[in-house]
Parts: sequence; structure tokens; C-alpha cells
Amino acid sequence: MDQFVLVIATGGTIAATADATGARVPTLTGEELVRACGTDHDVRVYDATSLDSSAITLADLDMLSGLVHKALADDRISGVVLTHGTDSMAETALALDLVHTDPRPVVLTGAQRPADDPHPDGPGNLRRAIEAAADRLRRGNGVLVHFAGDTWPARGLYKASTEDLGAFALTSERPMPRPAPVPRAELDGLRVPILRAWPGADGELVDTVAASRPDGIVVEALGSGNVSPAMGEAIGRAIDARIPVVIATSVPRGGVSFDYGGAGGGSTLGDLGALPAGFLSAGQARIALLAALAAGVDPHLVL
Repeated sequence: MDQFVLVIATGGTIAATADATGARVPTLTGEELVRACGTDHDVRVYDATSLDSSAITLADLDMLSGLVHKALADDRISGVVLTHGTDSMAETALALDLVHTDPRPVVLTGAQRPADDPHPDGPGNLRRAIEAAADRLRRGNGVLVHFAGDTWPARGLYKASTEDLGAFALTSERPMPRPAPVPRAELDGLRVPILRAWPGADGELVDTVAASRPDGIVVEALGSGNVSPAMGEAIGRAIDARIPVVIATSVPRGGVSFDYGGAGGGSTLGDLGALPAGFLSAGQARIALLAALAAGVDPHLVL
């Protein structure tokens, strides 16, 4: 049985060219991207959407998850590649990884330079991502991101640079174990905002958001998971209102440890019932909480 890699195109810088004003917009199709990358592998292409990844919605994530799930029902497919913008690539990768039950690899890739740049990085990234998706030795590792010669696990990934060709890094020095996948369920319709902490913040922002009855809240805290006393008290009120609150950190490397006391310290927040994001960034923690809420499972299982 002849096998092939399926490339699902979603837009992003890899497909972008400059318009009349000089602004970058996705214009290239998946077929054009594959032709430009010079791969020797048998590839089929599906154009799912054409967006800057900052515009991707939960409905789009549901659509992509469904496409990947449907594709992997075909035994002829050796792996799946998604071309994707870098702004939310780490979040999409985790959303797919949390429900990925198939051993075949799903690999996301993109570019830092647009397709009409004199030296675009997209073709090389896509060529090597296709190679990774076709590689049987990559099986059983979940959803991956390939960029600038490196292949990363989805979990703990974050965009580390707006300019460097090696755009991504891990929050932990070593890859984190993948939790057991949760059932696929629609994320669209759930509301989980991210709130940023700052020194001396009052509780007004948390109280205002909590009053709108979101399905959950992620707080991008300071240090290892700390906020101001007033913000900590407001988080306690949100938890008392039965709103799940996850505490992440604004620090790029390292995790949330809930070590400090005081009204806004991580230890106190944990005692109130807040959940630590561990090594997940605020963006990935939001995706994990959404997946848990949609599937009806304990968020501890995915954080």
C-alpha cells in the first residue's frame, strides 16, 4: 500500500507575501508551498483556511482537530503536516496533542520570513517537517513542531523570538511527559480569558472578569506563581464563585511552584483552590483548561 504525507495548509507567514501597502498577508496555497519546498516524498494537500494565526478561533481549532482525526482514519497516510503561523503555533500544537491518540506524527511548521523574502525559511522548514511526518521513528511522540532544523514536542513549547529563525524553545530544560489524551470535544463556545498580573495590581480586573461568568480564568502571574495581595484576594473570590483559576507565569523558563506565602503568594493561591500550570505558558495553560472543561475531566489531568 503506497503511503503519503498529508499537508494541511492554514496560512501564516510561510504563505504570506506583501500586499500593495507592504503588509504581509497569506496568499499562497498548500500546493504552491509544497512545490516550493522541493520534497521527494509523496504528498497530498488540503487547504483548510488562510489566516494569520493570531486570528485563529476555538472554532478553527475544532475544525483542525476534526481534519487531523479524519485524516488519520486513512491507513495510507504516514503522517500529517500543518503549515501554520507562528503566533499561536504552540497553542494549536498543544490543542491537537491533548487529544492525539494515534502513533503517527502530526507536525506543525511555518516560517519567520514571508514567502517573497529573498531568503525565505519556509521551504526548508516544510521539507524537513514532511520528512519528520514520514519518519516511522517519530511515531508515538505525539504532536510535534519542526522549525529551523529542530523538532520540538508540543507540550511546554513557546515562541521565544519574533525575529530569530529558530523561533521556539521549551519552558523546561527537558521534555515533559505527555498526559493521557482526553476525549475530543468542541472547544468553541467556552470562554477562558488570560489576565496578566503586575506589581501592586488591584483586584478590579479579576472581579470584573469573574462577574461575566467565564468558564475559567488563567492568570499570568509573576515569578513562580505570585500576584499582589489585592489580586490574590480577588482570585479567591472567583474561586469561591466556582470559576476554575489556573496560575501560570510570565517568566519564559521554569514552572509554577506555589512556594510563597502572603495574600498573593502562590502557596496561598493553591490553598484557595487555584491550579498551578506547571511548565505550561499562559497560552498553553488556557488550551489545557479548555480541553479539560470541554471533555469534562479534572484539569489536573492535563496541566
